Amino acid sequence: MPSAPKTSTPAKATPVTGQQAEVRLLDSISPQRHALNVRRRESPDAYLFDLLDAVKDPEIPVLSIWQLGILQDVYRHEERVTVVITPTYSGCPATSWISQQIVQQLQAAGFAEVAVEVRLAPAWSTDWLERSARRVLREYGIAGPQTTACPQCGSQHTRRVSEFGSTPCKALWQCLACQEPFDYFKPL
Repeated sequence: MPSAPKTSTPAKATPVTGQQAEVRLLDSISPQRHALNVRRRESPDAYLFDLLDAVKDPEIPVLSIWQLGILQDVYRHEERVTVVITPTYSGCPATSWISQQIVQQLQAAGFAEVAVEVRLAPAWSTDWLERSARRVLREYGIAGPQTTACPQCGSQHTRRVSEFGSTPCKALWQCLACQEPFDYFKPL
């Protein structure tokens, strides 16, 4: 006698916590970020990108301008090195400081003629963050874009205190579980 076909019972949906949602975001990569990664990997001047990994964002010093997606391109034409950056927003006060740091870094490596080109279009997006940036932000105490989970305790029980945090690209939130305030990197 043939056995009855086995039926599977549907798996119960488990709620996704803030850190689990962030891990899912870490596993995905936007087409924009993919294009940046390809540009760097295939650049004949890839070593220049490597030199610029030392340039950190002054407002989030645990992330380089590459990790933030600010660094768009680097290329040489004869003796001149041109670096293309897109600030996180058009009025970002850190743009001139970042430009100075780029010039200093490359001049210290022996490149006398360095130009920084600031491109505002297309506008920077949180989609340009490097895959590891969200984890680094959380470890630094900042909730990454698309998750308002508390970076201290992981609780989803949070509230926005102010649309503006320590910088215009961040909002101020508070965890209602551990009572800690934290910055939330606004998705753009």
